[in-house]
Amino acid sequence: MERMSETMPENGDKILEVEHVGVDFGSKRHPFHAVRDVSFSIYRGETFGLVGESGSGKTTIGRAIIRINPITAGQIRFEGKRISGKLSREEDQQVTRDIQMIFQDPMSSLNERAKVGYIVSEGLYARGCHYTEEERKEKVDRALLDVGLLPEFSSRFPHEFSGGQRQRIGIARAMIMNPKFIVADEPISALDVSIRAQVLNLMRHLQEERALTYLFIAHDLSVVRFICNRIAVIHKGQIVELADSEELFRHPFHPYTQALLSAIPQPDPLEEKNKKLLVYDPSIHHYETDKPSFVEILPKHFVMANQEETEKYRKELEHMD
Repeated sequence: MERMSETMPENGDKILEVEHVGVDFGSKRHPFHAVRDVSFSIYRGETFGLVGESGSGKTTIGRAIIRINPITAGQIRFEGKRISGKLSREEDQQVTRDIQMIFQDPMSSLNERAKVGYIVSEGLYARGCHYTEEERKEKVDRALLDVGLLPEFSSRFPHEFSGGQRQRIGIARAMIMNPKFIVADEPISALDVSIRAQVLNLMRHLQEERALTYLFIAHDLSVVRFICNRIAVIHKGQIVELADSEELFRHPFHPYTQALLSAIPQPDPLEEKNKKLLVYDPSIHHYETDKPSFVEILPKHFVMANQEETEKYRKELEHMD
């Protein structure tokens, strides 16, 4: 698997800003806070990783960005313009064109009763898109070729394809809209290991060719390390650590991040046998009186910590030096 760009884009142009966002489910009397006070920015051209266990709220954030889940606090801005809350029809259509999503399960995310040609071109039938049938067919053929599939496949149904091919169809469906930003929700977790590298390399190629920006949602840190410029670690709806990819692996401060890293399988059987698996226990934090905040421990390396933990992390850094 080829490695995606390892450094942050130098232009510093923020394409997406998530500001103190909250997402609740359930009733107003008994709400479930799926996401609480989450803030981060994504720069144009980068791949930003959002990592956490199942149920941590990472997919909820991705769906909030593409306006599937309404937010209950904060705001989301795309290219400087608010895209959360009520928008006009024209603004909503523009968001749909600019932001697309690649879903986790390539089987359930495709309409089994529709042919591939219609599935890929579905977005072209939206309001504001004025194409002839011939133009749509040309765009579908080009989109399929771009993801490594033959144009003849447009007359087939999704069940006739392998998992990797179905995910390529899902990618073609997103790319045909010529988006600027892609939310990739665990796009390889449902695929065989042998196919994952092919899909990741395809995404990398499309990113370079079309100057795309990715939000890459995953639970597998070993994969995220090789494709993301920066990584945010989320636990129970809150981001607990955010840093450049290699920096996060070099200096994981938060106990939850350390627990996730300890679970990564090692290629060496002896290392795997002797490694110490860490289990995160939230009770180790003493936040009753000393409340936590997002602290910059190192340049561009942020950790959720209170005053006591901040001092502890800084002392650890001194010993490392």
